[in-house]
Amino acid sequence: MKIGSQAQRSSSISASNADRVIVRGHDLTSELIGQISLTDHFWLLLTGSLPSPPQRRMLDATLVAIAEHGLVPSVVASRMTLAAAPDALQGAVAAGLLGCGSVVLGSAEAAGQLFAQIAARTPQADKEPDAFQAAIATSIQELRAEGRPIPGYGHPLHKAQDPRAQRLMAIAREVGVAGRHIDIAEHIGRALPALIGRPLSINVSGAIAAVLLDAGYPLMALKGVPILARAASLIAHLLEEQQRPIGFVLAHAAAAAIDYDGPAPAGFEASDE
Repeated sequence: MKIGSQAQRSSSISASNADRVIVRGHDLTSELIGQISLTDHFWLLLTGSLPSPPQRRMLDATLVAIAEHGLVPSVVASRMTLAAAPDALQGAVAAGLLGCGSVVLGSAEAAGQLFAQIAARTPQADKEPDAFQAAIATSIQELRAEGRPIPGYGHPLHKAQDPRAQRLMAIAREVGVAGRHIDIAEHIGRALPALIGRPLSINVSGAIAAVLLDAGYPLMALKGVPILARAASLIAHLLEEQQRPIGFVLAHAAAAAIDYDGPAPAGFEASDE
């Protein structure tokens, strides 16, 4: 059963024969292996072109910024999965990635969609500043009306400012890629106190969206950056789990933290163990 159009029956990413492997038109062994970085290769796979030095630096910076988050739920899920199935490293990584979403993994994709929406609504923002501000207000009001958070803004720990976001924006300016999306992101930050009654600073997910879009990274692949980065961190946590296991400690701590309040026979008391 077909779902949607199936007229396109080809792929432009890779091909091979008995002697050669071609990736995006490049010979894998003579042009890529040992010649480019994983960051270069990721950009090449996505876009079909090798990144410029500024694009490489920006993508590298975002991957480093978002990789490690400590014992967040995705990491706990991954460690507990390995504790229960020590032979399934791939399953534990998958468990961690499946536990990543708009709250834990970050809202880079949603923030990028917000910035792109505002950019599309105001193609001549520099000539129509009032229309630009109105587009920002409309987009924020739409999110609020739907009961959705403002993606890319606010952080439970970094309330005044997210130092990772500030560093990424500084690098974007340093390498000369700062443009329309960073401008939109900063205008949103300045407009939020009046629009929602309190300030919210841009967080690392919002900064990742803004700097990568300005660098020419594809909007539809924004979620891939935190996924790729987090996979690296999960593997580090799983190596540590094998060397210094805490998976069952985490499971016990979760059980100890939660009380049972359901029905029970007379005289029954749940164990603390």
